[in-house]
Amino acid sequence: MSLYHAFRPLLFRMDAETVHERILAAIERGWIKGPGPVSAPVTRFGVNFPNPVGLAAGFDKNARGLHAWASFGFGFAEIGTVTRHAQPGNERPRMFRLPEDQALINRLGFNNEGADAVAPRLENRPKNLVLGVNIGKSKVTPLEQAADDYAYSFQRLKDAADYVTVNVSSPNTPGLRTLQDRGPLSQILWRLREMDGTKPLFIKIAPDLNDEQIADVAALVNDLDITGVVATNTTISRVNLKQDPGQEGGLSGAPLAGRSREVLALIRQQLDAGRTVINVGGIHNEEEARARFVQGADLIQVYTGWVYGGPDFPARIARAIASPVLPR
Repeated sequence: MSLYHAFRPLLFRMDAETVHERILAAIERGWIKGPGPVSAPVTRFGVNFPNPVGLAAGFDKNARGLHAWASFGFGFAEIGTVTRHAQPGNERPRMFRLPEDQALINRLGFNNEGADAVAPRLENRPKNLVLGVNIGKSKVTPLEQAADDYAYSFQRLKDAADYVTVNVSSPNTPGLRTLQDRGPLSQILWRLREMDGTKPLFIKIAPDLNDEQIADVAALVNDLDITGVVATNTTISRVNLKQDPGQEGGLSGAPLAGRSREVLALIRQQLDAGRTVINVGGIHNEEEARARFVQGADLIQVYTGWVYGGPDFPARIARAIASPVLPR
């Protein structure tokens, strides 16, 4: 048993968000370190990745741990979600563990320090880490002004990023998921493409979209020459839980695995060749990680699996998919 797993029962008695904040602070200060980088190089959309396992958005919202992520075995990290305006998010408690299901529920609500505060931290980003920046709509911004809001964050943050993800799929900002509809989504993407036509751009979608909605997103990605899709965000469904705790918010972790694989297969089938799919959701062991590449993922991301798997989890995943050679 690892040291982490020995102490995990004690950590799990504490508020989940409090533990997260303290661990992130310890990582930032260098008090917690990973087992070291893992080399399994891949190239996607013209970017060379040390390995195809990334840290999902939500863990390092304010780009505090950039220097550390490679040491934990990550080949890339996606910081954020960052919004134009700093915002505290929803009232606490707002993050809940479901150990029996290896899952989390969160209703954080894009709590972050805002694009103007995050931008200076990206200027000295480490050279050994591929960096994605995830941007979302500020809660105070009306939906009809969403394109302006995204455009501000995009302009402030894009130059330091290897790619930018447009998050229109969190369930914790009122009305945000309506921006996945073709009309408002195309308006946002056109605006960003006009500002910078070369920056790799992704859309992060919800697992709760139906097949027709997924097809619409894929068609839009193809039509507007968007780099690819991050699939998927958290789910509002509770169908796979052993026991529903009755908390509102987005569910992540092992119960999401099946739906995440389904969305991956659908989006892969409908995207033009050359588009990149970053798959995230329910990757909780090495076998699950391997399955995502077999089903068409180009890159994967983890978050909740790391919470339950311990500090060396991303390195274990990266080593597992490094040999044998990835099937794609």
